[in-house]
Amino acid sequence: MTGRPSSDLLASPDLPAFDIASLSDFYRNGGSVSTIVERVFARIADVDDPGIFLHLANRQDVLAEAERLGVYDPAMPLFGIPFAVKDNIDVAGMPTTAACPDYAYMPEKDAEVVRLLREAGALVIGKTNLDQFATGLVGVRSPYPIPKNAIDPALVPGGSSSGSAVATAQGIVSFALGTDTAGSGRIPAGLNNIVGLKPSLGALSTTGVIPACRTLDCVSIFALTVEDAWTVFSVAARPDPADAYSRALPKGSRVAPPVLTIGVPASADLQFFGDAAMEAAYGQALSTLRELGHRLVEIPFGPFYDVANLLYEGAWVAERYAAVKDFFDTREDAFHAVTRKIYGGAKALSAADAFNGLYALQALKKRLAPIIASVDLFCVPTAPRHYTVGELEAEPIRENSRLGTYTNFVNLLDMCGMAVPTGTRQDGLPASVTLLAPAGKDGLVATLGQTLHAASGLTLGATGWQQPANVAPEPDTSAEGLIDLVVVGAHLSGMPLNQQLIDLKAQFSRTAQTSSDYRLYALAGTVPPKPGMIRVADGEGTQIEVEIWRLTSSAFGSFVAAIPAPLGIGTIALSDGTSAKGFLCEPVAIAAGAADISAFGGWRAYCAKA
Repeated sequence: MTGRPSSDLLASPDLPAFDIASLSDFYRNGGSVSTIVERVFARIADVDDPGIFLHLANRQDVLAEAERLGVYDPAMPLFGIPFAVKDNIDVAGMPTTAACPDYAYMPEKDAEVVRLLREAGALVIGKTNLDQFATGLVGVRSPYPIPKNAIDPALVPGGSSSGSAVATAQGIVSFALGTDTAGSGRIPAGLNNIVGLKPSLGALSTTGVIPACRTLDCVSIFALTVEDAWTVFSVAARPDPADAYSRALPKGSRVAPPVLTIGVPASADLQFFGDAAMEAAYGQALSTLRELGHRLVEIPFGPFYDVANLLYEGAWVAERYAAVKDFFDTREDAFHAVTRKIYGGAKALSAADAFNGLYALQALKKRLAPIIASVDLFCVPTAPRHYTVGELEAEPIRENSRLGTYTNFVNLLDMCGMAVPTGTRQDGLPASVTLLAPAGKDGLVATLGQTLHAASGLTLGATGWQQPANVAPEPDTSAEGLIDLVVVGAHLSGMPLNQQLIDLKAQFSRTAQTSSDYRLYALAGTVPPKPGMIRVADGEGTQIEVEIWRLTSSAFGSFVAAIPAPLGIGTIALSDGTSAKGFLCEPVAIAAGAADISAFGGWRAYCAKA
């Protein structure tokens, strides 16, 4: 059974889809924020799922807030955008419960991330359901009614950020905040056909967030599109002096090389627990990446699974217990039965157990560091399979653990990630992959994620809305203190010597073409094979495809010093009238049996046809 819009509210030609670009166009053309607010509350009634929200904002209060926004203000990137907040994140005037009624309190101010989003014009619609105290990946460990999976109500919605994911997938809100410690910002996204952004640790403030594992917690973002998730992330990613774990991190470039080296689990290490449809869908996603020109490298995943296994042992179980120790010790009866069992197990742990876990993690980090550095990013299944509610009732611990197969290790290894819909399985259920990269490379996963989502042709969540036009990010040409380097052959992205640039922390800037004053040759006897480019007289050359990478002056010096003859660095004229330093070849090498390959237009095209 696949989800479909349940009323004409979503299909009205007079009202926009809820992606941020469509709503902003609506407001820019004179549309009323109040109209959208009325639509939100009508949609809540229409969906009729009492498990999504634990507390709704007062409709009249939201309408008053919409009125105060006034006319469209392009300086507010989230002007009039409705969003929901997971109920372990504070919103002033709305109770915070963490899905434990006896724990409830009334915050006097917004969590820092909520404050930033509201300042940018976003409107809080309500607080959403979750696995109690954000402990679980299933979305059913709550004393409240369980949110229904937006695509098929027989399936679990995923957790712990269940209500936030379902509210977004149902088109009630444009985006929602969740949290992610072990996959809670990714699993529900993958199971409900939406995007889930898990930022680098510390990029978004956790001030005003009830901790699960304080050292690992992230505020996550659910959205209908990658671009929406990125817009929200760009607003909210600010250092917070009040948060001891906040970090000033680069967001990462949104311009990616045309060929990425992508790590994938070795075939022998893939786990789908009998779900052949999910396995096939993942294989199709990898085929899409290959068709896009990327290079896939199989990586042994045993050490990653070893890291994942640590999360529910020793140090990090104790950390969950420590977060609510006083309340648990006095009100254990208030906890959901499964949550109580997990937290109660921490009482038998010692400080030695915690340190042993930390030691084991450090050893695995050291072992995995060169593996992680050997690729640009990773692509893994978001979830290994779909589970029905009945299956979770029968095996609540085992199936929850299996859902975390490809998520539990991520925060422990200080990686960022994004779950992206990639297609529809043979049985009509959603398929999703998660892209992972080291901290600070959020932009890279978003860029590839946007390409993958667009390639899927999927509609958004369970709404039937079409994806908006895929707008390519603009190349960044503003970086100061970096030197542009034009690369022509073996240093192109995906080519054998590109790692030399990566090792020097070079940044990809853009693809380009030379002016029509060059000829390209395949040099004889070079290992690995290399081309040589020379400048020729007017009318005797052609444009050659190149890439431009950026290096610091010291890195540029180191790179140039290592270039072997007959190659060297000269000034390359580009087709846009600019110039930059780049690879040229000594004419003597051309005379020594080099083949003229200029007609191919570039080294990559030549290699593809050779």
